Amino acid sequence: MTSPGSGTIRSILPGTVAIVLCTVFLIVLLRVENQRIIIALLVLGIGAVVAANWLGWLQPVARSFNESEGALGLVAIVAAILVAAFFRTDHFVLLLLCTMLLYTVATLGLNIQFGYAGVLNFAGASFFGIGAYTAAVLSQQSIVPHLAVLVIGGLMAALIGSILLLPVLRTRGHYAALVTIAFALLFRTFLEVNDVLGGPQGLQVRSMKILGWSFNDNINLAGMRLSFYLSYFALSLLLLIFAFIVVRRLERSWVGLNLDAIRLDEVAAACFGLNIVRWKVTAFLLGNFLIGIAGTLQGWVGGFVQPNNYTFADSLILVSILLLGGIGNPWGVAVATIIVVVIPEKLQVIQEYRFLLYAAMVIMVLLFRPDGLLPRPLRSYVPGWRA
Repeated sequence: MTSPGSGTIRSILPGTVAIVLCTVFLIVLLRVENQRIIIALLVLGIGAVVAANWLGWLQPVARSFNESEGALGLVAIVAAILVAAFFRTDHFVLLLLCTMLLYTVATLGLNIQFGYAGVLNFAGASFFGIGAYTAAVLSQQSIVPHLAVLVIGGLMAALIGSILLLPVLRTRGHYAALVTIAFALLFRTFLEVNDVLGGPQGLQVRSMKILGWSFNDNINLAGMRLSFYLSYFALSLLLLIFAFIVVRRLERSWVGLNLDAIRLDEVAAACFGLNIVRWKVTAFLLGNFLIGIAGTLQGWVGGFVQPNNYTFADSLILVSILLLGGIGNPWGVAVATIIVVVIPEKLQVIQEYRFLLYAAMVIMVLLFRPDGLLPRPLRSYVPGWRA
């Protein structure tokens, strides 16, 4: 006979091994600077994943995440902290890690809209920018506590996003997508011609402060000088944990059931008494709220905001992350964000062709793996307080 503990260990082990291997690979990739070695590492990583899939080793990993998601979530948090600790004095790498975390939060917001409710949004970068500009304006013109500014940035993105509710609700499919694309183009134009918001030159974002602690000051610990980005990393990680919990609880609740029903068949859902408008509005506003919070913190991390940072092309990056990772799967979003953010930054030779890379990845995914790298597993419904 086997004890319950041994069964739990067996269910956690494949996922833990996968997280450890990915963490080691990410550390090595971020550490190496030679372009040839980086290309060799990427080829090795792709080959390893293909081989593991061919040998059937990925199925136990997927099963492990389905059965022990909470425990593996803690392992992933520890892994992220270890990566940050390894690069504790490297400003560039820590900035890259913060960007990955915040892009993941923003894409989780898109995931609620795309993956759960089927509401198309190709203006993700615009709502990201609304949060960032909120941080810039309020940090300069008010004494609002910066933690409150984070929430206000999310609320501003949701509020301004409500302008699109009427045209989005009255259109479907490609026409709804065109509405959000038009908003993205108009938003950038509005920023460029608005001198109050800095015009094309943008605005500087003052240092974030919480309880008297300035996030732009380097950390001195036991005689060691650590990068100030560690403070932003810690807050970004907490924000990602919050967003992940919200998305998972939403998916496994009766709200998630309603959103799935609407996405699969609006007519059938309406026949069963579901209020289509209410749930589309809920998904659209909640998704924009998460995108806005991520953008607010990104404004402080970058220290500067300008219209060129929030273009329609940047919205396509968020969409490509969602398609690559697997629509509806938060874990896939996290993996795809690492790929989309890290590879162009490490491969300097493709910096000018990164959008071509994104387009190629999306086309390859749509052709050969339309459900993404990590397809959404069969949803589980957990009633009541257990959701």
